[in-house]
Amino acid sequence: MILAGGQGTRLGVLTEHIAKPAVPFGGKYRIIDFSLSNCVNSGIYKVGVLTQYKPHVLNAHIGIGRPWDLDRMGGGVTILQPYTYETGNVWFRGTADAIYENLDFVDKMGPKYVVILSGDHIYAMDYMDMLNFHLSKRAQATCACMNVPLSETKRFGIMVTDLERKIVEFQEKPEEAKGTLASLGIYIFNWDFLRNRLVEDASDESSSHDFGHDIIPKIVSESGALYAYEFEGYWRDVGTLQSYWETNLELTYSIPPLNLYNPSWRFYTRTQEMPPAFFGPEAVVTNSLISEGCEIYGVVENSVLFQGVKVAPGAIVRNSVLLTGTQLLEGSEVQQTISAEAAQIGAGSRIGLGNFAENREDPKVYESPITVLGYNAQIPENVMIGKNCVIHSDVRPEHFPESSVPSGSSISK
Repeated sequence: MILAGGQGTRLGVLTEHIAKPAVPFGGKYRIIDFSLSNCVNSGIYKVGVLTQYKPHVLNAHIGIGRPWDLDRMGGGVTILQPYTYETGNVWFRGTADAIYENLDFVDKMGPKYVVILSGDHIYAMDYMDMLNFHLSKRAQATCACMNVPLSETKRFGIMVTDLERKIVEFQEKPEEAKGTLASLGIYIFNWDFLRNRLVEDASDESSSHDFGHDIIPKIVSESGALYAYEFEGYWRDVGTLQSYWETNLELTYSIPPLNLYNPSWRFYTRTQEMPPAFFGPEAVVTNSLISEGCEIYGVVENSVLFQGVKVAPGAIVRNSVLLTGTQLLEGSEVQQTISAEAAQIGAGSRIGLGNFAENREDPKVYESPITVLGYNAQIPENVMIGKNCVIHSDVRPEHFPESSVPSGSSISK
């Protein structure tokens, strides 16, 4: 069961129109592709995807699951959305409630074990290794964890274990952690064990109906049946613009930490059919990922370009992530920039230059030197845009009051 209903507010304008699991990543994928691909690579072919926030792009992307070989009779992938009771509409109240509202779906599958995943992380994991650990411990529940630096423990739920890897204490984003083993939000449960706890939690009016806040702490405190599976592979939470930008650019390393080219562990996706990438006679491309359909006539350095990106003569792209259909017109330049799909940068415009300044719209979301362009934003000619700026979706040239946008500014309709 893949939890894919999150809004991803910390990704700012990238999730104005789509759920976080549907955000593009890595040149041609979407974030949920990694959980789906891990399932089929692990031999799991009965998958439910629970959606909620603005699910249309995500639903269309998954479809009947053909790219992941999940268009199967008696299994495959099923999209599960909130539905209407006789008493009215009901939204999922939390991650645990999302599973509870779909008890009938899981029961029909008749599983002995259920894997609960988040659809908004980038990682490669064989869930069969985790299941073997679960079985070896005769556990009722197992949580995947990995060691993180002590300075980052306040961002995670921290698990304290005994010598047998049984979890004896759970700390939710502690100021002073008792360990460095962080929960990854990946669980395996014996279904009958989890089902009983979901039913109990649903009737608890004081519960927030969330795995991390309610189900897991209660299991630790009452039953002691939860074990920690220590994962040593690649896992990234791309929940902020800084981490999203960094994780994309990691793919341009000479030895990237996540290998997209491993023939024994492929990542699958649904993409448009486009012609091969084209490089013009004056094009200069170094240390970058260039997807099909791109046309490069200018300079691209240390960047990730998704399908159909066009870089005109004299245009420059440095240290940037440009999503599908972005266009840079003649003489334009972007540095440390993320552009959402179908953005257009006018001729002679320069983006991401100058000195850092705190963003005046939302400093908790926009807190890095990265400038972000929203979906279908159109930047006029000869505009200078500083660092840590946000240009909202569907902005047009007439929305720019001046030809210079200072660092930390925002432009909206």
